[in-house]
Amino acid sequence: MTVSRPWRIVLRVVGLSYLALLLLIPVAVIFYRTFENGVGAVWDSVTTPAAIAAFTLTLEVTLIAVPLNTIFGIVMAMSLARGRFRGKSILNALIDLPFAISPVVIGLALILVYGVNGWFGEALANAGIQVIFSTPGIVLATIFVSLPFVVREVTPVLKEVGDEQEQAAATLGANRWQSFWRITLPAIRWGVAYGVVLSVARSIGEFGAVSVVSGKISGETETLTLLVEKRFANFDLAGAYAASALLAVIALLTLLAMTLIKPRREEEP
Repeated sequence: MTVSRPWRIVLRVVGLSYLALLLLIPVAVIFYRTFENGVGAVWDSVTTPAAIAAFTLTLEVTLIAVPLNTIFGIVMAMSLARGRFRGKSILNALIDLPFAISPVVIGLALILVYGVNGWFGEALANAGIQVIFSTPGIVLATIFVSLPFVVREVTPVLKEVGDEQEQAAATLGANRWQSFWRITLPAIRWGVAYGVVLSVARSIGEFGAVSVVSGKISGETETLTLLVEKRFANFDLAGAYAASALLAVIALLTLLAMTLIKPRREEEP
């Protein structure tokens, strides 16, 4: 169906207006509110002990969760793309579970399993290990919500490139580890990179599950997103805007990374 030029213009205007109302204008307002009192006030807000602790914890959790999910994602993607086993379709569906379940439900489930009265809570407490209301609980929640990204980005790439080169390498005497490092990984590197970027963005921006399992202890179990919510609830609007702007900058850097990676990812065989 051919659309006339006036209708194309109308459709573009409607699309851009919708995008501006939902995304561009709110983000612009955040940056305006953040810097309306000057850069010095913003710097003071993001360098308080609570803000530094929240940013450090967010970075620490991300640096733990993303590498673990990257390793899991590559292994699982290879299993789904190359493996043949019973229950493959069920496993494939379970990987998308974090997309279907509310993060708040995920946090509650973690409490029921690892809390003091949970399945493993008493045994962990006797061993001196605290999961809920501490950093391990935040890490588990973050791993769960960001789990599918690397799998979903790498699996279609593996299916597309096939395994002919790996089979040829095997006939020449290469073992599986050598084939992975020299053939498989270079072929999927941009898919992995794209999945890692998405995982980083999801890990840094997670709120619901982390809010449930963290306990929101200032300086200890308070991530950057929780700091924004706390400051806003305490009517510290300037501090909330400053922390929100920091999250927005991270999101924009993530978007830039995705924009740079996507063309190379699409060029993969």
